[in-house]
Amino acid sequence: RCSRDWSSDVYSSDLIGTAALKDTAWRDQVQQRLARDACRLDDLLTRARLRVVGGTKLFRLGEGAVAPALFERLGQAGIFVRRFEENTFRLRFGLPPDEEAWRRLAAALEGELQ
Repeated sequence: RCSRDWSSDVYSSDLIGTAALKDTAWRDQVQQRLARDACRLDDLLTRARLRVVGGTKLFRLGEGAVAPALFERLGQAGIFVRRFEENTFRLRFGLPPDEEAWRRLAAALEGELQ
């Protein structure tokens, strides 16, 4: 039985989030890293024959005839992307969280090209 007081965790999270957002140097650094990572993901998707048709600094939307097969291949590699039922030629990719995830994604995308 869980008797944890969740309200204190929410309060702590709010304090941490507020402090982080007030740290303009940290916020600027994160924004720059996200922009670089979005460009890096765009490059990977383009090399995998997907056209980047939208996104944010956290997600990129790729479109192409290879998308259905790519969706299957990535899933088999344990890499989850969002497929759109209304347009199966589109996939949404989140930014990989670390270098190992970047390597796994690059390897899976390059395997699709072979």
